[in-house]
Amino acid sequence: MERNSGERSPSAHLSTPKALSTQSWLWHRPGSPSHPLAVGTFAVLIAVLLAGVLTFFLALSGTAGNWDAVWRYREVFFKGWLLTIVLSATSLVLSLIIAALIVALRRAPLVPARAAGSLVVEVIRGSPFLVLILILFYVVAPGIGITDRLLVGLVALSLFSGAYLAEMLRAGIESVAASQLDSARAIGLTPSQTYRFLIIPQALKQTLPPLAGQFASLIKDSSLLSVIGLSEFTHAAQQINSATYSTIEVFLPLAVGYLILTLPISFLARYLEERFRYDY
Repeated sequence: MERNSGERSPSAHLSTPKALSTQSWLWHRPGSPSHPLAVGTFAVLIAVLLAGVLTFFLALSGTAGNWDAVWRYREVFFKGWLLTIVLSATSLVLSLIIAALIVALRRAPLVPARAAGSLVVEVIRGSPFLVLILILFYVVAPGIGITDRLLVGLVALSLFSGAYLAEMLRAGIESVAASQLDSARAIGLTPSQTYRFLIIPQALKQTLPPLAGQFASLIKDSSLLSVIGLSEFTHAAQQINSATYSTIEVFLPLAVGYLILTLPISFLARYLEERFRYDY
């Protein structure tokens, strides 16, 4: 019996997914999830290409040739890099605590408490981080008898990041529909139970991707603590540059060191964004 010409053979049906999977390496519909392997492969290829272009221009300029002098200070680099990790991780924990306190103030029934929370957020977010560091180190810290640069740096970084995290958490909490809150009250949930079982799980799902992105920004913001002489990664690079006069050879490893810390967090933020975007 002859097959109707309008019917497709089984082999044609079987070949369709292969064609689609091949096309998905080069093309994704806007708004659809990305193919992780395809994105990672092309990211590596582009990174290698950019590294080759940079190497070519460095060879042409002849400005990067004093790598031996920089290598002698590798321990200074490594200690500064480790201090940056410790600073960033500790500040992340402290900034989450500060953000939770600010959110509690901004959602408090007492109007002065709401005003205080809003004022803290707007002042910190509206001021350059460098100004906040200098005010805390040269004005506030001497006034209360604190001379520890590390402590001042931790407080400054935590306050600055906490103000931004507070807005993210507040937005996540307020994204919960009012109808869900009404339902929680209707079934007899207390305010603490409503936050525990209803608001906090949904708010975390909404805010995890931007929180991960803020952590990457926190790591980069820690470089400004070098202005108060804190021996973190950037300050170590500045010291080595002063000793060797090898600017390019010093600041290229500095950039690589920060990328090693921030790129995995950026990839995590993107994964969380796509993961929770399609969870509904």
